Amino acid sequence: MRSMTGYGRGEYSLNDRRFIVEIKSVNHRYNDISVKLPRIMLPYEESVKKAVSEKVFRGKTDVFITFETFSKDDYQVSLNEALADRYMEVLSRICERYSLENGSMLGLVSRFPDVITVEKNPDNKNDEIMSCLLGAVGEALDRFVEMRIREGEHLKSDILKKLDLIRDIVERIGRRAPLVAEEYRQRLTDKLRELHEINADENRILTEAAIFADRSCIDEELTRLKSHIGQMRLILEENNAIGKKLDFLVQEMNREANTIGSKSNDLIITGCTVELKSEIEKIREQIQNIE
Repeated sequence: MRSMTGYGRGEYSLNDRRFIVEIKSVNHRYNDISVKLPRIMLPYEESVKKAVSEKVFRGKTDVFITFETFSKDDYQVSLNEALADRYMEVLSRICERYSLENGSMLGLVSRFPDVITVEKNPDNKNDEIMSCLLGAVGEALDRFVEMRIREGEHLKSDILKKLDLIRDIVERIGRRAPLVAEEYRQRLTDKLRELHEINADENRILTEAAIFADRSCIDEELTRLKSHIGQMRLILEENNAIGKKLDFLVQEMNREANTIGSKSNDLIITGCTVELKSEIEKIREQIQNIE
């Protein structure tokens, strides 16, 4: 089980070239991968996305790539001849007008902006560059996934503890529920006696108690909650992206808790329902972090 938050850094060097890759992610409903890399590396963007998508299945993931090279083959030096010609013309006129020596004009012109430009320009079809880049991406991904797994184990442990609490609450409600109808019948009998209806129709009392018991029966809701708890435990052991499954299941658990609360005519069960919904909400918040 993995968290959707994580960070990983990878570095790979080969033949005077070096890539530094950093990967970080936060919660997101879908799998959103964004790659930020130097313009000259744009041809490799899809390859990087493919490598990341093979190990990341959910979350907003940002990949930052830094490229450094000391290989002369990766640099392109360009001369803007038209611009240099114009500078030379102007400088020659200055030298002629003021009777200056023009021996230093070459050094002067070369320092003017945009006359000589130097750019990194590696061969976009270079397999060596691809190997170096994917090496850094692979190292960053391994560390990134390791961190996600560690965070996921913490989340799993916390959710399991909360499931134990929910199970205990459900059992308390289950023990209390059968007593509610009997207590209602006794209260109804006592009330009639207070009204001096000593010979109150016992069948009428039993009928009223039966209607109350049917209206407040929560056996089905408790059974489904126990089933959901068991299903969630099984899903937590799966070795894939489980966040969406858990999100759906916790919605079902919350629905059952709401139904129990609406049917409850007992202060003890109502109090238990408040605890139940509180623990379910805590699980829901944790699930938002799971891949």
